[in-house]
Amino acid sequence: MEIEQLYKEYSDKVYSFIYILVRHKECAEDLTQETFYKAYKGLGTFNKEASTSTWLLKIARNVTYDYFRRKRVVQFFSFEKEHDIENKELSPECSYEKKEQLARMYNSLYTLKKDYQEVLLLRKIQECSIQETAYILGWTEAKVKMKMTRALEALKKEFHQEGGHQNGSIKRIR
Repeated sequence: MEIEQLYKEYSDKVYSFIYILVRHKECAEDLTQETFYKAYKGLGTFNKEASTSTWLLKIARNVTYDYFRRKRVVQFFSFEKEHDIENKELSPECSYEKKEQLARMYNSLYTLKKDYQEVLLLRKIQECSIQETAYILGWTEAKVKMKMTRALEALKKEFHQEGGHQNGSIKRIR
């Protein structure tokens, strides 16, 4: 597959992953470009051990962490993507409530440990499989499952402290 095709097919997914981590449009754009540059350089060594999407997300994660190390930045989540809630069928009041709930959810995510944030981001927001998440994070599948369970419990606790959801069920973060 040529790099132009990879970019057309996966740039939105890579950009949204990076954007949630860095919370800055121009920076996310730059890091997305750097991700695809590194992918281009490593295209010959890509052994198809993982899907192309998973491989690119792993590169994006590494590029983003290199950026954090250079800048000594440790922030990860923000609520700035309103398109996650946009639904033309919702009333303005209902839409506002859903946006507020999502904002509280992201605020709760921001308070969690970095590894909990990552596993939730990959599994629930990027919708990666357990196997893909394990590959991206360099963990075993058992560790992904364990961290996911603990991360959801920590998120529920934080979300309730934020005044979040009444029935206590947090299964989807979108």
